[in-house]
Amino acid sequence: MTEVSSLTGRLLVATPALADPNFDRAVVLLLDHDEEGSLGVVLNRPTPVDVGDILEGWADLAGEPGVVFQGGPVSLDSALGVAVIPGGSLGERAPLGWRRVHGAIGLVDLEAPPELLASAVGSLRIFAGYAGWGPGQLEDELVEGAWYVVESEPGDVSSPSPERLWREVLRRQRNELAMVATYPDDPSLN
Repeated sequence: MTEVSSLTGRLLVATPALADPNFDRAVVLLLDHDEEGSLGVVLNRPTPVDVGDILEGWADLAGEPGVVFQGGPVSLDSALGVAVIPGGSLGERAPLGWRRVHGAIGLVDLEAPPELLASAVGSLRIFAGYAGWGPGQLEDELVEGAWYVVESEPGDVSSPSPERLWREVLRRQRNELAMVATYPDDPSLN
C-alpha cells in the first residue's frame, strides 16, 4: 500500500466537473485523512434549522448564520461541532472540550457543557452529518480531478456568507485556480 500524505486541515474544493450533486460547488474541510480513509464537513451548506432547535446550549456560541449546516451525506442524524479558538495554533493548552485538528481549528465535544468553551471560542459551526471516504477513495477522486486541494483559513469555518465561499476560496488562490472562481453556474447558458 502506498503511503498517504495527510491532508487533514486542508480544503477540498469541488471542481466544476464533479458530477455528484451532494458536492456541487462544495467546500469541504478535512478533519481527518490517513490510510484508513478521510472525514470532513461541507462548509457551505446551511440548512433552515436553527442551532437552538437542536442544541439549545450551543446556540449562543454559533456564528452567523446561526443555523445547522449539512456537513455531508453521511449520518445526517449526528452532529459535529467545529470551532476556531483564537491563538489556538500557538501551542497553548487546548481548552477542555476542544481537540485541535489543524492550527486554530478543532472539534468540539458537544456532550461537554458549553460554558467550558464559551470564553475561548472565536467561532463555532454545528454540522449535521459529514462527508466520508474509505481507504484510497479520496485519492482516486483527486487523481480523477474531482477536487482542488487548497490551504484552509480559520475564517472559512465561520464565513458569514457560505453561499459565496466556493468562489471566495478559489479567488484567493495565487494561481490559475483564481480564474475558476468565475466559472458560470450553468455553462450551457454561455
